[in-house]
Amino acid sequence: MGSGRSEAVTSAAVSDHRPPTETAPTETPAAEGQAAFAPPGRYDVTITAAAARESALAAGAQHDAAVETDERVRLAGRVMLWRHMGKRLFGQLLDRSGTVQVALFRDDFADPEEYRRLAKGVRLGDFLGVEGVLFVTDKGEPTLGGLDATVLNRAHEPLPDKHAGLVDTDLRYRKRYLDLLANPDSRQRFLVRSALISGIRRWLDDREFIEVETPMLQAAASGAAATPFSTHHDALDRDFYLRISPETYLKRAVAGGLDRVYELGRNFRNEGIDSSHLQEFTMLEWYAAYWDYRDNMVAVRELIVDVLGTVLGTTVVDIDGQQVDFAAQWPEYDYRTLVAEHTGIDLSEVRTVEALKAAISERGIAEDLAEAPSYASLVDLLYKRTVRPSLVAPCYLVHHPAELVPLARRNDDDPTVLDMFQVVVNGWEIVKAYSELVDPVEQEERLLEQVRLREAGDDETMMMEDDFIEAMRHGMPPMSGLGLGIDRLVALATGATTLRDVVLFPQLRQAPGAS
Repeated sequence: MGSGRSEAVTSAAVSDHRPPTETAPTETPAAEGQAAFAPPGRYDVTITAAAARESALAAGAQHDAAVETDERVRLAGRVMLWRHMGKRLFGQLLDRSGTVQVALFRDDFADPEEYRRLAKGVRLGDFLGVEGVLFVTDKGEPTLGGLDATVLNRAHEPLPDKHAGLVDTDLRYRKRYLDLLANPDSRQRFLVRSALISGIRRWLDDREFIEVETPMLQAAASGAAATPFSTHHDALDRDFYLRISPETYLKRAVAGGLDRVYELGRNFRNEGIDSSHLQEFTMLEWYAAYWDYRDNMVAVRELIVDVLGTVLGTTVVDIDGQQVDFAAQWPEYDYRTLVAEHTGIDLSEVRTVEALKAAISERGIAEDLAEAPSYASLVDLLYKRTVRPSLVAPCYLVHHPAELVPLARRNDDDPTVLDMFQVVVNGWEIVKAYSELVDPVEQEERLLEQVRLREAGDDETMMMEDDFIEAMRHGMPPMSGLGLGIDRLVALATGATTLRDVVLFPQLRQAPGAS
C-alpha cells in the first residue's frame, strides 16, 4: 500500500459512523458562459455495495487486517456521507444492496486538481462512481479505496438529515424516495416485500400453478362485496369498472383447461381508508381444479410458513409486543359460534335482516349497524365489530352463513353455511377461500338475488355476468379458490401497523395548498 493508505487504515475516521465534524463544501455556481454540469450517460458498474463488503471481508479474513485486494472494481451510488480531512476523503455510497465505505487519498491521484474538485464539489445526495481496490481497515470496516472517481449527477435539493431521519409521516408517504434514503427500516420493508412476492411465485410455480393475467377493466363488478370505481372507455363507448377481484375470469381460465392458475395483481375498491384498508391494493388469487376448501386450508398455511421462514429466517413475528409463531397450529373456529359467544346472537336461528336488527337493538350492540341494507352486510359488520378484533394469533374461521358469498359452494350437510374459511391475524383478514359454486343454475339464481339487493340499495353487491354464467354452462370442474392480501401479509411480517407503510406510493388526500 502507499503511505497515504497506510495512514487511512489506522484512522478512526474511516471505520466509525459518527456525524461528520465538517460540513461538506457546496459546489460554487458555474461562471458566466461556463457550461453547466452534464451527467454522463452511463457508468460501468462491476460490483454492488453488499458484494464489495463481502469481498473485502473475505480478503481480510485470509490476511492481516488492512490488506487490499488486487482486483480493481467499479461501484456507483448515492453519497450518504462525505468528509474532507486534509489529504483524505471519506464517504459512504448507497446502492440497491446497501452502503459501503469509500476512501480517496490525494497521493493516489495523478492530477491534484481532480482530487481538489472532488473534495470541494461533491455534496450529500450526489451520485458518484468510484473505481479502486477493496480493503479492510484496522477497525474491520470493509472499504473501497478509490483510485478514480466520477460525479454522475448532482442533487439540487438537500437530503433529510442522515441521523434524525424523515419522521413526518405524511411527508414519508408523499416523498417515498426520501423516506427510503433516510429510514433504513422503511427500505428494509420493501426489500422484504419483494422477497415475499418472489417466494410466493416460486412456491406456486413449484406446484404447477400457471401465472395468468386477467382484465383490470371489467364490464361487471363481481368477485367480492365492494363498491367499484367506474370509468368510460371512449373507443368502445362503454362503461367499465376497475376490477374488485379477478375471480370470475380466473374461473373461466380453469374451465378452459388451465387446471391451476394464479394472479398477483391490483384490485380496486371504492371504500373507506384505515390501517388495514386501501382502495388500491395487491392480492394473490389462485384456483385449483379438483381441490376443495380443506385442501386450500392446508396449502395456504404451508405457503405462509414456508415463505416467512425463507425470507425472514423465522416464522415468529412481533405483533404489538406479542410474539406470534405462524408455524404453530392454527385453531379452527366456527363463524356462527364466535358471533354467538361475543354477542349472544345465534345466526343459525336469526335468519332475516329484520330479525337480526331487532336482536342487535335488544342487546344494545352498536346501534349504527342497523343502517346495513341487507342480511349479509349486517352479519359481516356485526362480526367485524364484535369478533374480529379479538383474534390475534393465526386462526381459521369456517362455516360462514350462506348469504355472505354468492360464488361459494354450500355445505352438503348444512346448506345454510358455506364450504369456506378465512384466516385472521391481529384482527385482519389475510385470506379468504372457499369451494367454488360450479352449478350454473344455482349461480344464476344467486347473482339475480344480488341484482335485487343492489336495486334495493346495497351498493356492495355483485353484478350479473351473463358471459360468466355461459362459461359455467359449458362445464367447470370442481375447484377451490383462494385470495391472500399481499399488503397485509407484508405488514404483519415487517411489524408495520398500517398498510401505507408497505405500499410504496399510497394514494393520499391532496396536500394543503397543492393545485
